[in-house]
Amino acid sequence: MGNVDFANLFINLSSGKYAALTDAQAAGAVTINYGAFLNTIVDFLIVAFVIFLLVRQVNKLQKPAEAAPITTEECPYCITAIPVKASRCPHCTSQLKIELQT
Repeated sequence: MGNVDFANLFINLSSGKYAALTDAQAAGAVTINYGAFLNTIVDFLIVAFVIFLLVRQVNKLQKPAEAAPITTEECPYCITAIPVKASRCPHCTSQLKIELQT
């Protein structure tokens, strides 16, 4: 991040004034070190973004799943699902395909 470091950011909860976090810690002052939290959040966001890009590229490389073969069709009379090989609808008993007898 261009040598940006938030680790020295803190809120002093004691009565003294300190220029740096190390000075406050050496004096035993009570502080809230929000700079370390900001550094951790920025690092997490960078790593999460890189992992997101990596997973997206891996998903693009995978082949799409093949479509399952069609095993049913709709009866044109009663609109129910019937097997493709059926010659009559089991629900409305209408003839769907003409069987050739040889």
